[in-house]
Amino acid sequence: MSRFFQRWAVFAGLVVVWQVLGVLAEDPFFPPPSDIVTAAWDWWVLEPENVTEHILPSVIRLLSGWAIASVIGVALGMLLGRSDRAMEYAGPLLVFLRSIPPPALVPVFLLLFQAGTSMQLATIVFGVIWPVLLNTVDGARSVDVTKVDTSAVFRIPRHQWVLGVVLPAASPKIFAGLRVSLSLSLVLMVISELVGTDNGIGSQLMQAQREFDYTRMWAGIVLLGVLGYGLNTALLAVERRALAWQPRSRDEQHA
Repeated sequence: MSRFFQRWAVFAGLVVVWQVLGVLAEDPFFPPPSDIVTAAWDWWVLEPENVTEHILPSVIRLLSGWAIASVIGVALGMLLGRSDRAMEYAGPLLVFLRSIPPPALVPVFLLLFQAGTSMQLATIVFGVIWPVLLNTVDGARSVDVTKVDTSAVFRIPRHQWVLGVVLPAASPKIFAGLRVSLSLSLVLMVISELVGTDNGIGSQLMQAQREFDYTRMWAGIVLLGVLGYGLNTALLAVERRALAWQPRSRDEQHA
């Protein structure tokens, strides 16, 4: 618990340093945290319609895209991870697709889906599926040989073997991929909202930049940081409960 307070003490110290430097510098591009908090309060609290028009749609797009990518990535990863022949044929294609930067496909998705939620979801799903897919493949391939042989001896049905043996063994690596993909989904959500939409956090950041309202722009950036931290904390809580059967290190126990 002491480490928890130490981490937040360091964070608070950095905020204080930022506040002092911001007040002394009087630079409009880097306002002090007090001005950012005031802008955030005016933007998101005093105007609650902005929450329903911009924050909630962004969160829904983020979580929807991440959920779709997670389901597809885990299912396809389990299939490829337990089939050497399938991985042999699909491997080059996966490497090729993974090498394409998701923002480069935004014009393609605009042509295919038009501007709107479908285009944004396609951008998020394409960009975040790879950590989940590749970690699932790695986890499915690393199942203990003893467990595989035991399952074969007892003739466990295929679906029970996948759900009761392979999936639990691959779960630690799957959750590692889910954490990485969740962070990427936040980034791609913002990128997808910079083009062809008039709502969402990303569009509001662009509007603030065009209006030279840098304090409000920083308020949006801080909001994204808070949102990312909250989602990551929630996923870590789910991971710890789902993987409670695994032994934890001393650092994880005191985190």
